[in-house]
Amino acid sequence: MISLDIKVLGAGCANCIKLEQMVFDVLAEQNLDASVTHVTDFKEIMSFGVMSTPALVIDGQVKLSGGVPSKAKLTEVITEAAKG
Repeated sequence: MISLDIKVLGAGCANCIKLEQMVFDVLAEQNLDASVTHVTDFKEIMSFGVMSTPALVIDGQVKLSGGVPSKAKLTEVITEAAKG
């Protein structure tokens, strides 16, 4: 099974926390293995070129930024990444 490296970028606002929880929910529902890190360091967030949070980075690529996606969209993004 492929293990994803997922980072939720954000200072810890309500939307950042919501996105992180949604990621855990989707991973559990899809039975996917991933390491999930919540990145709050501004310099590290900026290193991804993200200007608005929350943002989602999977295996080093920014997949979403600037808001909390629908659960369906998040599921699509994570399952596509898991397929490689």
